[in-house]
Amino acid sequence: MHAPIGNFDSASPAPDCLDELTRPVADAVRHWSGGVPADQIVYVDTDPEWADTATFVEHYGRELLEQSANCVVVTGKRGGGTTLAACVVLSTTRVDVNGVVRRHLGARKASFAPMDTATGETGMEYGGITPVGLPGDWPVLVDSAVVDLPYVLVGSGRRRGKLLVPGKALAELPGAVVLDGLGVA
Repeated sequence: MHAPIGNFDSASPAPDCLDELTRPVADAVRHWSGGVPADQIVYVDTDPEWADTATFVEHYGRELLEQSANCVVVTGKRGGGTTLAACVVLSTTRVDVNGVVRRHLGARKASFAPMDTATGETGMEYGGITPVGLPGDWPVLVDSAVVDLPYVLVGSGRRRGKLLVPGKALAELPGAVVLDGLGVA
């Protein structure tokens, strides 16, 4: 199979590569119920040493910079309560944590979750966190620019490998909310 974006040596429908994914991501693909068929989610094998965006696009295709998204875990605090959420924005932008995220979560304060919280709560590796397979009760805030892409490159749950997901499929994830202006330049 040829990857729909990028220059990858190996690309396969994600349902055929469940052993390459972390448990929560594999479970999400296995039980996929969105309007986009699961076999349109593509797994590409990549070298974990090239996982960071700048190095990654140098190796696998510069056009991926405009077609890649980052998924970050944030915490919103209000009173004694804490809410964990994921934010998905284009890799050329940053998450508007103190504006859009804080307001959407109804939090007094919002910040990036500590690494051990992000990895512990998601069951995914740092540097590979993906919106596919997150805890079902989490809000998954997705920038509208990500949803507009035919395919977007996101993590696979591990530093090795990536998922190529139709943008509109991200809007169908459990807890997904599409927001304008979530990612800012």
